[in-house]
Amino acid sequence: MQRTARLLALIAGLCAAALTTEALAQKYPSRPVKIMVGFSAGGPVDVVARIVGDRLANKLGQPFVVENRAGANGMIAAEGVARADADGYTMLACNSSTITLNKTLFKDIRYDPEKDFAPLTTVVSAPLVLVVNPENPKTADIKTVADLVAAAKAAPGALAYGSGGNGNLAHLAMELLAQKAGIKLIHVPYRGGAASEVGILAQEVLAVFDPLSAVPLVKAGKLRALAVSSAERLPALPDVPTVAEAGYPGFDISFWVGFFMPKATPAPILQTLHQEIVTAAKDPAVEEKLGSQGVVSVLSPADYAAKIAKETKELAEVVAAANIKAE
Repeated sequence: MQRTARLLALIAGLCAAALTTEALAQKYPSRPVKIMVGFSAGGPVDVVARIVGDRLANKLGQPFVVENRAGANGMIAAEGVARADADGYTMLACNSSTITLNKTLFKDIRYDPEKDFAPLTTVVSAPLVLVVNPENPKTADIKTVADLVAAAKAAPGALAYGSGGNGNLAHLAMELLAQKAGIKLIHVPYRGGAASEVGILAQEVLAVFDPLSAVPLVKAGKLRALAVSSAERLPALPDVPTVAEAGYPGFDISFWVGFFMPKATPAPILQTLHQEIVTAAKDPAVEEKLGSQGVVSVLSPADYAAKIAKETKELAEVVAAANIKAE
């Protein structure tokens, strides 16, 4: 009798919890939702967060307010969301390195991307563009990835490349290429991607994996694109091959922006947010706005989690092989 009573009580409790969760989702959101961004206003993550937040506010009837907590490569905001109540009212918008790289690079990280967050979806994905300066006499004849590799093999350890700093994606992309091609390069870290772009225009370095800001410079003839880092070609540069097409299968590194919630957020709320973000990203008007930050790319939560696990493992291997240390 006691066992039956306990079983009935357990069933009643589970039913009550399910009803409570369902009721919560039906009236969600009933107050403003905070979107925490670990980078400054005006940057790619902030821009995407505001575009998506505006659409969510219009669709769900409550403000989605962006709060910028810049610093530590997004770790301050990520830790804040990891410690927030899992009630659906605190969301994280971040870039790929906050999730896939920080755990490998920083010993003092105070959140676990897998254990602390429920992935919703990516929104945009932006490949890097491998460029040289056609006006630089040292790279004037380098027109393909094969040419760049040949030049590096002809002068081991002499070819200098730039990046936005130790441990960023541009740094890892070039190190991955060097590992796959069996070449030795000199890394020149700058303070941000814009500074590394200035560096190659000033002929301080010979090659850079540049962000999408390189596209206008390529079209103007100021830079020459050798390849893009993603698995697929960039629509803005359709004639430029991928690194994989250039002879290095499996090469795929992109800068993406996506959304997360605290891990224990009720499933109906996660489903609502995922669906609304995907619907927003596919709306032509929203897609046009997002296009300034990259190629619109949405994933199911399961595919998003798998992507994160794959990239985290691959990038950790690159970091270890190149002995990369965070600044």
